[in-house]
Amino acid sequence: MFKRVISTLLLTLLSLAAAHAVVRTEAGLTESTAATSETYRLQVPTEKNVATTGVRPVVPAGMTVTRFQVLPGFVRSLKINGDGLITEVSWKGRIAPQEYARFFFQARNPAQPGPVSWKVDQTYADGSVVAWGDTSPDAPASKTAIK
Repeated sequence: MFKRVISTLLLTLLSLAAAHAVVRTEAGLTESTAATSETYRLQVPTEKNVATTGVRPVVPAGMTVTRFQVLPGFVRSLKINGDGLITEVSWKGRIAPQEYARFFFQARNPAQPGPVSWKVDQTYADGSVVAWGDTSPDAPASKTAIK
């Protein structure tokens, strides 16, 4: 009985720890190779009782985003710097409570190995924003190891 309670508790805690805006490779990996092109997926679950209405990832330094997969029901806009590089992406749409969406995009990885931190703002229908970005232990940024 005790083992069952501990197992259930651990599974619950692991699922809660993974429930946030997460960037992985298309294959679901947390690492990729330096100076190569990769397809990434940003998975965003709605964790409140109101819908997610906006998702805004900031492109990490050294990462060059090149294209996006169309996601019906969402409108995408881009922030581009003076060098013509995409620095932020904004998707507006609706992810209902207890649902999630996956946003796929292609990017060229930084030339130098090292950690990449994906900061993502998630906006809800009530106007609140969760900033997934390492400013709070409750809202960590997703990480990719570039090797």
